Amino acid sequence: MIRWLMILLVGLVLGAIVHLSTIILLPLTATRDAYARLTPLAPVNTMTVLPENAASEALMPFMDPAFASAVCRYDLSNGPLKFVAPVSLAYTSVTFYTRRDIAYYAINDRAAGRRTIELELMTTDQRAELPEDEDITSADRLIVESPTTTGLIALRALAPEPGLMPAVRATVGTARCAPEPRTQPSR
Repeated sequence: MIRWLMILLVGLVLGAIVHLSTIILLPLTATRDAYARLTPLAPVNTMTVLPENAASEALMPFMDPAFASAVCRYDLSNGPLKFVAPVSLAYTSVTFYTRRDIAYYAINDRAAGRRTIELELMTTDQRAELPEDEDITSADRLIVESPTTTGLIALRALAPEPGLMPAVRATVGTARCAPEPRTQPSR
């Protein structure tokens, strides 16, 4: 009896190890993740409005046709990025993803509390290099720290009625994602 229990226990442990390792390793081996799908369409450090598609031929899975979407594939190796997006009529959200599709920050128009969502994206090392400026408070300057140097910014804006989609797409089209100009420290 004990022998059968040991065989069963070893089988369960091996099954759990195989299951967990598959769950953890499978996403790392995927070749058609969001970043790879958007590479031919979206240049680095530039906002690109995604085309409107029917649900069966959408570029990304589970895209809601009531939302206008834009993405920015970012690369912070040359310095921080400045992200500016106007708020649409109904609802606007911005989500930041690592290169491996892990969401690490999100903000919407209600949380921003302004007519535009404006922030700076940088790595932890780039943030540490910023000079301490007593005149600038955290309310004046929203800084998002990226855990990786590359990733995606996804901007989504709701069109509450189909007739408003062109206006919402135009609003999304004015969003910017560009490298911040470097300023020389004053002496």
